[in-house]
Amino acid sequence: MSVAQTSPLSTPKAAIQLTKQLSLARIKESAIKGVLMGCASLSLVTTLMIVYMFVTEAVVGVGGNTAFFQEVSVLDFLTDTEWSPQFSEKHFGILPLLCGTVVIAGIGGLIGLPIGLAAAIYLSEYAHPKLRRVVKPLLEILAGIPSVVYGYFALVFVTPYVLRPIFQSLLGIDVDIFNAMSAGIVVGVMIIPTVCSLSEDALRSVPRGLREAGYALGSTKYDVSLKVVVPAAFSGIVASFLLAISRAIGETMAVCIAAGQMPRLSLNPFRSMETMTAFMVSVSLGDTPAGTIEYKSLYGVGFTLFLITLGMNILAQWVMKRFREVYE
Repeated sequence: MSVAQTSPLSTPKAAIQLTKQLSLARIKESAIKGVLMGCASLSLVTTLMIVYMFVTEAVVGVGGNTAFFQEVSVLDFLTDTEWSPQFSEKHFGILPLLCGTVVIAGIGGLIGLPIGLAAAIYLSEYAHPKLRRVVKPLLEILAGIPSVVYGYFALVFVTPYVLRPIFQSLLGIDVDIFNAMSAGIVVGVMIIPTVCSLSEDALRSVPRGLREAGYALGSTKYDVSLKVVVPAAFSGIVASFLLAISRAIGETMAVCIAAGQMPRLSLNPFRSMETMTAFMVSVSLGDTPAGTIEYKSLYGVGFTLFLITLGMNILAQWVMKRFREVYE
């Protein structure tokens, strides 16, 4: 004698209950989708508002107000070698600010990029998994330290106890208390977590089969790491470099404290310099009356910095798409 098997949907009550559960699940999915879309839309709207603010204040005036580049020639802005908007004889040449930004970001890149990449290679290829789980979070703690702390560290330790004993006492090179070298050093330390984290993710995404093929040919771990894994993760590594340089270019408080506020067109890293972000801080303190040409120069410099960082991010995305290796 066989016993009839009853289906979960054999009764109308069970079918109605299952329909309610499916409807509730769809409502939850729709709510989550709406929240995520709202967050994405908020980010997009914020970016568009920033672009609108820069365009209206720096390029096209609105409401009867003139924009910065309507009063200052773009040619003078890009070619003048003096920046003195708050003096009686005003000059609006971006080159001194751009020079300070490039020098400090360059020093930071020379320090932070190799160290960050070396740390990423070690964590990806050499470190034991237990050690990696400990070292990587500790390394990323550097990203959580406020930039003001880095600035004061450069001012009270790097310059008097590192740079002056080496370069001024031993080599006879004058080192200002506010200088681009100390600012570049701390900026380099600040971008190490960015380079290490992104590069390590790119290295770990390389298939294990490529490593095993290298070992099968008799290669050492060093050869496999530098000649197989690093080239395979080239696009991700270059993208991490570009994003880190963008971070260095946009750094504000550390360079404002360590490098000083002296706009100078010079490649001497031991002299005081001013970056674009440092100038924006000085104007934003409230001493400059709103609506004046000095105040509008804030938007001109900010718009220039926005275009530079935007170009760096676009270049990073292009590199990732152009050189990315796709593995099945």
